[in-house]
Amino acid sequence: MNTEVLTLNEERNVTLTTYIQDCGEGFGCVAKRPAVLILPGGAYQMCSDREADPVAFAYAKAGYHAFVLRYSVMDDCTWPNPLNDYEQAITLIRSHADTWHIYEDKIAVIGFSAGGHLATAAATLAQNRPNAAILGYAVTSQHVQACNPNAPETISAVDRKTPPCFVFATRTDSMVPINNSIDFMRALSDNGVAFESHIYAYGPHGFSTCESSIQDTRPQTICSRVPHWVEDSIGWLKDIFGECTLEGMTDPLCPAHINDNYLDYLTVDCTFAHVMAIPEAATLLAPMIDALIAGLSEQAKGMSAAFDDSNGTSMVSDMKLRDLLAYGKISDDELKALDNQLRQISVI
Repeated sequence: MNTEVLTLNEERNVTLTTYIQDCGEGFGCVAKRPAVLILPGGAYQMCSDREADPVAFAYAKAGYHAFVLRYSVMDDCTWPNPLNDYEQAITLIRSHADTWHIYEDKIAVIGFSAGGHLATAAATLAQNRPNAAILGYAVTSQHVQACNPNAPETISAVDRKTPPCFVFATRTDSMVPINNSIDFMRALSDNGVAFESHIYAYGPHGFSTCESSIQDTRPQTICSRVPHWVEDSIGWLKDIFGECTLEGMTDPLCPAHINDNYLDYLTVDCTFAHVMAIPEAATLLAPMIDALIAGLSEQAKGMSAAFDDSNGTSMVSDMKLRDLLAYGKISDDELKALDNQLRQISVI
């Protein structure tokens, strides 16, 4: 393993610690690995060591290259200095993808508390966004201004380009209210972004990997399930990125978005309401929808009203077109032909 501390900004004491694993014959001929960029917490007054190297070791054990960014804090944390530090770090990592044997499109950011705020900013505001974000008891609301007065809340910045997120926290966190996580997840849901969440019953703020060398793990202090977040997040990354094998990365199991509404063109995996809002697509689909309604049983013919999407609130508005047309027993060839036609229709 190549461990090195790189200075990104000497004046602000910004550093990037690398944990770059070997590839090649000694590791089953694995040619490349995904990576994680870790942003420790510390209220923008420090970068907590308990949320730095111990986290890197956990992901290194799972086969990831790991990087720890100690970003601008204290008097230097004036926004956007921390976000600029992230931009510099992720750009450096991606620019060394070949020499460090990294899949440059499979880099996750992991942030805790204030570092979680920086991770959400990276996922929503950065020019060079990560491919996934793991957010531990992250600050996302105006609450961040208590430790960094001009830092932005990030909930309203969530958009369709936000990468998939893994969110974990405890319900009884007394430093970062749980609504920081809940409201951020609601924004992810509203934008169709894939996410997984683990809100544990009770526990303190700042538990990191929740090992006994870091955190009091007595049951009366912290929920016994909290340590599971590490293993769960690694499993989730496999769903999002695929799994590292001798033949390369497998295909992801979980799409980045719940549907294709985020694309600049239409597909059969867009929602019915999204497709019908485009006149050209509505005209294309009209015969199929008429045939589908006509094919319903006499008892169900009253359901034709379900397809009236004139105000975007029909019973089938949020169904994927693919799933809706399945009721009409459309053939695979017909569905493929329709998909090809829809892909020619721009929604920009």
